[in-house]
Amino acid sequence: MLEAKTLPLLAKGKNLLAFSAGIDSTALFYLLLHEKIPFDIAHVNYHTREQSDAEADHARALAAQYGKQCYVHDCGEISENFEAEARRIRYGFFDTLMEAYGYDVLLTAHQLDDRLEWLLMQLCKGAGLPELLGMAPVTQRKGYRLVRPLLSSTKNDLRSWLDTQGYRYYQDNSNGDPRYKRNRFREQYAGPLLEQYRSGIQNSLEFLSRDAAALPPLPRPTIETELLMYTGRQERTALMRAVDRWLKQRGYLLRQGEKERMITENDLLIGRRYALSITPQCTLVTPLTARTMPKAFREECRVLGIGASVRPYLCANKAYFNAVKSALDAAKGEART
Repeated sequence: MLEAKTLPLLAKGKNLLAFSAGIDSTALFYLLLHEKIPFDIAHVNYHTREQSDAEADHARALAAQYGKQCYVHDCGEISENFEAEARRIRYGFFDTLMEAYGYDVLLTAHQLDDRLEWLLMQLCKGAGLPELLGMAPVTQRKGYRLVRPLLSSTKNDLRSWLDTQGYRYYQDNSNGDPRYKRNRFREQYAGPLLEQYRSGIQNSLEFLSRDAAALPPLPRPTIETELLMYTGRQERTALMRAVDRWLKQRGYLLRQGEKERMITENDLLIGRRYALSITPQCTLVTPLTARTMPKAFREECRVLGIGASVRPYLCANKAYFNAVKSALDAAKGEART
């Protein structure tokens, strides 16, 4: 059931499995064992259900049984926007582990149901081809690869396989809670469609993936550290997607309204966390900073073509300002030659 194209990435790398103890991640756990692929596991305990602690204990016991390292993060109470905040916490935890222990690959157990749910949700919200596809077998994140080896399998496939093998897993009753939009899409649309049209849906997703692979590449950043910089004028849709990917790697998901504004506006604040400036000379995304700036500094930024929203951060971080200035000088030199 593991996608063949993902296996070479896993055979020699240092892998970390995002493990919830549910059907999908439990199936992936045992499939990796069957393929003799080395991995450790990471589990987030949100303490939202009676069985949350039992799932965390099960993750530890399973790891000990098979000689795996198990990392468990105990999450505090999430008061609002649970899905988005839980995702931010979860990937923040994973990112910390990946860097601290030198893992090359983060494995997640997303499957065909998840992929179709995502496509339908994006379709109803308004999205282009890359956003519709969303979940690719391999995605490059900051410092590591995110690999999803189960995208061709349905949840029913995985459940049947686990039951046949006699492997224990936990059922998350909140997956049927209609308060969550994803659950509504799963129950009302994705599930029934997969039951009737699985083969056609799989073929369509494959065709769409090939079409997406033929799209022009995203712009390459001049600087990609705590701030993001592109020199020169960029095509707005490609720029939006590139910025969206960079922010997602840092745990921030652009809202649809922010994506739309990025197509038409040149200076905007993003989620009270980031500032973005687009000029013919450069595009810059920086952490949002408030600071009084000397008039001479503001004038220098204007001459360089640096937008107003990012100037306070550059004023407070002179090393980054000098790097941006050098990159703009180099771009001007290349344009003259």
